[in-house]
Amino acid sequence: MSLHATLILLVSAVALTLFFAWRGAQPPDLIRGPRMLPYRFLMVLAAAVVLFSVVHLLNLAGFETGQR
Repeated sequence: MSLHATLILLVSAVALTLFFAWRGAQPPDLIRGPRMLPYRFLMVLAAAVVLFSVVHLLNLAGFETGQR
């Protein structure tokens, strides 16, 4: 994956992580019913994508992050 695609993925994953964190922290509204999306689980998945994107950027920069 190229540098530009990785940066786009990183920025969008950070934005999604922050959005899901904001939505998951809001108190439930009993009048509107239960939430249909598991926002905290989606936040963890988006944060994992952020972590993998940062590792991929480090690999593109020339750092070795894995074992030989």
